[in-house]
Amino acid sequence: MLRNVRVGCSVLLVLCCCVLLQYGCAKPPAEEIAKAEKAVEEARAKEANVYVEDVFKKAETALKKAKDLMTQKEYKEAKTAAEEAATLGQQAASQVEAGKAKMKADAEQMITQVQAATNELKVMVADAISQKRPVNREEVQALIGKNEVDVLNVKVRLETGKIKEGYEQIKTMKVQTDAQKANLAAQAAPKDKQ
Repeated sequence: MLRNVRVGCSVLLVLCCCVLLQYGCAKPPAEEIAKAEKAVEEARAKEANVYVEDVFKKAETALKKAKDLMTQKEYKEAKTAAEEAATLGQQAASQVEAGKAKMKADAEQMITQVQAATNELKVMVADAISQKRPVNREEVQALIGKNEVDVLNVKVRLETGKIKEGYEQIKTMKVQTDAQKANLAAQAAPKDKQ
């Protein structure tokens, strides 16, 4: 009986030592981190940081976490974070074309909106002039002329693959045109008599 207890204790002691060695001497996940770095860099090269910004940022965050955990010698957690970073990097890279297509479609829709708003501005200015209301004619005409030229520039950017630049430019134009329309509409509104 005493012999069985000794054997059982010995086996338990050996198992405990094996478990401690397994977890206490885990290797740094250098290979996994290298794969994650490569996946994130490939995603950046495909411009995922521009067109799939949210997923790309998650990949970068996971990679940073993996490196920090490795520095803290938390190898198991570092490996998990590195694998997550690699997966997110690959996911971001695979979504770039869809992100570009969406941004281009959004820009094309805004082009139509800016052109329509520019035409509305022309009518609003003509109405203001015919009704002898004060209007900063030069400012509005400058915006109208600028919009007509810049819309062509945006179209060229979209056609040549400079989608982000075209998108940002048309977005700014839309804000400016909408603001000018609101200003003219406010000037045209009848003033309340008090």
